[in-house]
Amino acid sequence: MQASKKIPFEDPMVLNGVRALYVVSNLIIAGIYLYIQQQINKKRDMTVIKYVEPAPMGSAEEPKAVTTTVYAYDLQQLRALFKSQLMGVGMMGVMHLYFKYTNPLLIQSIIPLKGAFEGNLVKVHLFGQPAVGELKRPWKAAAGLMSGLSGGDIKTDKKSIETAEKSGRGGAKEE
Repeated sequence: MQASKKIPFEDPMVLNGVRALYVVSNLIIAGIYLYIQQQINKKRDMTVIKYVEPAPMGSAEEPKAVTTTVYAYDLQQLRALFKSQLMGVGMMGVMHLYFKYTNPLLIQSIIPLKGAFEGNLVKVHLFGQPAVGELKRPWKAAAGLMSGLSGGDIKTDKKSIETAEKSGRGGAKEE
């Protein structure tokens, strides 16, 4: 952040260079996600996974039992990553084009790219790390601004799954 304050964004060449860096960064991220989608479709892992999604914080709902496949789960996670990236591009577009902020362009060229390489899908499908330990599905939600509103962690123990299935909320296989 401090380094971006020293960059002369008033110079059109510098500003266009930073804009190009931002576009290239987002194209790299999109390329990574498209490659991961190809890998998910190629593997088509139909291993069944069961977990319990916590109820939204402050709601009277019961936790929801989810039965899905690794393939469907990975595609769901990938859709969430695409959506998050598009939201970031949209917000940056408004900030830059409408409000004329230039400093965030540089920062948003670096941080999302770093975050993309640290994601669980990238570790499993791009870098080939085995899905054990921290990479075992379902993944814990990344800590963020809204993580406190989700209502808790995903549970995978047998007792929690059976309780959620018996409560009548969820349990249907998602495809």
